[in-house]
Amino acid sequence: MTMRINRKLSFAVAAGALALLTACGSDGDSMAGHEGMNSSSAPAATTASASPSAAFNDADVMFAQMMIPHHQQAVEMADLAATRASDPEIKELAAKIKAAQDPEIQAMKTWLTEWGKAASEGDTGHGMGHEMPGVMSEEEMKKLEAAKAKEFDKLFAQQMIAHHNGAIEMARTEQTDGSNLEAKELAKTIETTQQAEVEQLQKILDRL
Repeated sequence: MTMRINRKLSFAVAAGALALLTACGSDGDSMAGHEGMNSSSAPAATTASASPSAAFNDADVMFAQMMIPHHQQAVEMADLAATRASDPEIKELAAKIKAAQDPEIQAMKTWLTEWGKAASEGDTGHGMGHEMPGVMSEEEMKKLEAAKAKEFDKLFAQQMIAHHNGAIEMARTEQTDGSNLEAKELAKTIETTQQAEVEQLQKILDRL
């Protein structure tokens, strides 16, 4: 009789322990579920609250400040081609350059405004104290303005190749040193697009 009682007690204790473990396990799973939800929802909340302009560094600012006037000069050169170039491919490419770079200028101006930084608009010699690679001097621009027909075509191709190569160098620096995702993506686009245009300009120059 005593053994039966002891067995009943043992079974009761075991059952109680099992129930307790099950309850704890259930609580643990529940907590784990909450933790999982918290950990997965936290990045989403961060992403939702972070605007595209929130993350940037000095390299991003320099890229925009320098690329704006750099692009503006390319657009100015492209405008000259509309009335001075004689080669149809030069005219077509110049129009393409202007169409691509005008919106990029506006985008970079917007970034600088959002970042609370000044733009170096119209400064085609320097970008906030930094030398810009590939930029044409005032004398070189005047020479291009004075040229016409085939002379203009050759000079335009030569100058735009140098100008594009400078932009490609700046774009590569931004991709390496920048932190803003939009700025780095634009830099990648500039590098890809202008590298293709350099190759096209070289072919044009070879046949002129």
